[in-house]
Amino acid sequence: MNTKTSDAVLDRMMALHPKIIDLTLDRVWRLLAALDNPQLKLPPVIHIAGTNGKGSTQAMIRAGLEGAGRSVHAYTSPHLARFHERIRLAGNLISEPDLTAVLDECYLANGGENITYFEITTCAALLAFSRCKADYTLLEVGLGGRLDATNVVDEPVVTVITPVSIDHEQYLGDTLGKIAAEKAGIIKPGVPCIVGPQEDEALEVIEYTAARLGAPLLVHGQHWHVHEENGRLIYQDETGLRDLPLPNLLGAHQFQNAGAALAVLRHLSMGDTAYEAAVSNADWPARMQRLKTGPLTEQAPQVEMWLDGGHNAAAGTALADVLAKMPQRPTHIICGMLNTKDVTGYLAPLSRQVASLTAVSIPGEAATLSAEETAAAATKVGLPSSVAASVSDALKAITDKDPQARVLICGSLYLAGNILRENG
Repeated sequence: MNTKTSDAVLDRMMALHPKIIDLTLDRVWRLLAALDNPQLKLPPVIHIAGTNGKGSTQAMIRAGLEGAGRSVHAYTSPHLARFHERIRLAGNLISEPDLTAVLDECYLANGGENITYFEITTCAALLAFSRCKADYTLLEVGLGGRLDATNVVDEPVVTVITPVSIDHEQYLGDTLGKIAAEKAGIIKPGVPCIVGPQEDEALEVIEYTAARLGAPLLVHGQHWHVHEENGRLIYQDETGLRDLPLPNLLGAHQFQNAGAALAVLRHLSMGDTAYEAAVSNADWPARMQRLKTGPLTEQAPQVEMWLDGGHNAAAGTALADVLAKMPQRPTHIICGMLNTKDVTGYLAPLSRQVASLTAVSIPGEAATLSAEETAAAATKVGLPSSVAASVSDALKAITDKDPQARVLICGSLYLAGNILRENG
């Protein structure tokens, strides 16, 4: 009996390269060639890069396409609870037998050569997509764009660049312009690119890249506009205006993400059913997700509990904006972050909206920032802080003092994933 599982193959893949991140496309091209180039056999591709909002924008595009009756492949990373979340085949998460088979095929085709975990698993996703019929393929960039393993499709139908901000400087560069240049690496000759709100430095780089490649741009604030009016989302472009429901994903930043998704759907001439589905039906876990069931909520039944995986300064600002607009209630955060992130930049805007921070280390993550370091950063930005050994302990300490508080667990997608696994 075959007892091989996807987890077993994934564990073997982790040992194929000494680094987790090593940006180049050489290894990806080699493996794709050995797999008979599945990237050439995909349904029409929509390629999405950016620092913030990639996942939410992808979720809205998928909801819109599916609302219009189209079948959609989708690739995203990282996963939260299970690796299977990264690969959707025609709308459904890949099955365990299919995932195991495609991972094993890629592992064997690689022949023991050096390749990173993300590179080989991206090749596996492309292989799976190439063998399953669908109308569209959504590819979310993992890191950067120019040298990301997803950047192997020569002629996508459209590309998308969501807001670019400072993040991953050790890999992408230490200025906004350098980072934007990496994101703009997904722009292809003659292929339209939807551009979300950008700072001037980033937009200049994107516009220069598009002009050099002859790629038409549809830019927020120039070619399309989106805003809230009388409890509705108003989207306008050169073809007209659409009056739509508010996004079901919370936060003012989700208007921008919805606008980018709508611009894609308008470009594809999807119609009103798709536009309404995009804003009303999108589901994206760990983005201001309300937790209503599970062991944690049972531990504190009177608490209003939320989960968010944003982890950089721009995400902190967006999260603070969401909290500012929520009904007044004492809000306490339980925070765990990676040591590669700008913890003070993330916490500074939140310090004006919350009563306290309880810091935790992220279980099972070698790159976790220690709880003590996170607490020290919170103190530095004027946020009362303490440490706890676990999220459960942190929750008990908060509820002992304020049993009806609002509690937000935040700071990292890896912490969010841990919560979703344990609280599922």
